Amino acid sequence: MNILWRAIARNRWRLLAGCLLIALHQACETFVPIVIGETVDLAVATGSVSRLVTWVGLLCLLFLLLTTAYRNGARQLMRALADESHALRLEVAAKVLDPRAEVRTGDVLTISTTDADHASYLLDYVPRIVGALVATAVSAVGLCLISVPLGLVVLLGTPLVLIALQRAAPRITRRIATRQEVAGRASSVATDLVTGLRPLRGIGAQEAADTRYREVSGESLRATLLAARTQGLFQAASNSISALLAGGIAILAGWFALTGRISAGELVTVIGLAAFLGEPFGTLSAAPGWIATARASADRIADLVGSSPAPAPAGSPPILPATGECLGVVAEADAAELVGRYDDGSPDVLVAPHHPELFSGTIRENIVLSADRELDAVLRASSADDVVDAHPDGLDHPIAERGSALSGGQRQRLALARALLAHPRLLVLHDPTTAVDAVTEHSIARGIRDLRHRPGSQLGTLIVTTSPALLAVTDRVVMLRDGEIVATGTHASLAALDPAYRAAVLR
Repeated sequence: MNILWRAIARNRWRLLAGCLLIALHQACETFVPIVIGETVDLAVATGSVSRLVTWVGLLCLLFLLLTTAYRNGARQLMRALADESHALRLEVAAKVLDPRAEVRTGDVLTISTTDADHASYLLDYVPRIVGALVATAVSAVGLCLISVPLGLVVLLGTPLVLIALQRAAPRITRRIATRQEVAGRASSVATDLVTGLRPLRGIGAQEAADTRYREVSGESLRATLLAARTQGLFQAASNSISALLAGGIAILAGWFALTGRISAGELVTVIGLAAFLGEPFGTLSAAPGWIATARASADRIADLVGSSPAPAPAGSPPILPATGECLGVVAEADAAELVGRYDDGSPDVLVAPHHPELFSGTIRENIVLSADRELDAVLRASSADDVVDAHPDGLDHPIAERGSALSGGQRQRLALARALLAHPRLLVLHDPTTAVDAVTEHSIARGIRDLRHRPGSQLGTLIVTTSPALLAVTDRVVMLRDGEIVATGTHASLAALDPAYRAAVLR
């Protein structure tokens, strides 16, 4: 997937308008020293007031035109850049939200921010390069009209400089890609360490974790410095060459003026153009580095967006609850794989995984997707009302990233409340109460039953668990071994008659 070409294609009209307007702006800026030189020769040297007023008026019109062109061109390009950056972030987010995606958190952070920005900046680079080429071409023509040797210096020197500088682009691309890759790895390690800080303290592994982060952070620093050094050397070389080229033109013009080959006004024009050419020369010489940066970031985005997700667990769900049924499933092994078979993306099915995800925000924002009259009932059914009541600000209590300030049981209850509030036709729960105490577990089991399986309910609930409290409120329990049903019945009957079931559940 060529991210850069696609960015140009889907922003082509704004990009075209921006290129034309920026090119007009640069052309007008090029004409400014030309008009000033003509004013010196045709108005100042002759002492004609009328000509002076005419040329000054033309100069004012040039400034008005170049200002208007730049303002409108920049508006078009900034809108295209912002839209493209937003579109890239949405693509990255959509890929990451795929439950089967295998992406490091740090990579998501750097790709969705730095890389998305760098790739979309191409829409700013293209018109700047076009404008610089127009300015260089107009300047070369103007210089040729004054002196052919001066024009040839620009026409021949500019391509040679660009070709020489282009040889450094692949190295810049590689080093920037390495920098972003290592930075993503460092962010991933930092995220993992912050998330697992409590367990690390519990087992006394803080020093080992600190050492690991120092190593990857040091590697990231070295890669960043190497990339910055490469870019700095490239920028220094491009600026030096641009200054030497512009300075050479000015020196040659001064010699021509001393020998009488050009007039005073033409000297003013050449000096003005030489000073102005520093900007387009700088832009053209820096362009290979810009493109290399955008390409490195685009390649990382393409690798993520174009990656194949992890294969879905093989096979269809082995069993589904009947309409209105609460079904318990005891899987002796591979319960997570079993749960994954139900996650087919259907809007009628909601799979609540064993490890819940909470986000920075308030309790309300983590649970309520829209106004719901049953919020209080859901909070009671999941025992999340205790979590809400434990804080003075209730539902508006702020939650840290991933709910790191909450206990495991509190996170489970809030995630269960969110799942219950969604009212899916089929709700699949995977061990939703492993981090709560026995009394709370019994309360949650009864709450799920009462909320989703009232008389006449058409909702189905499937609970993959070995919890006796949860299995006791189900209508039916199915026991699986190697994906095959080996026993079925109520919790009470299986507990009384099936030794394997008792061994799996009553531990």
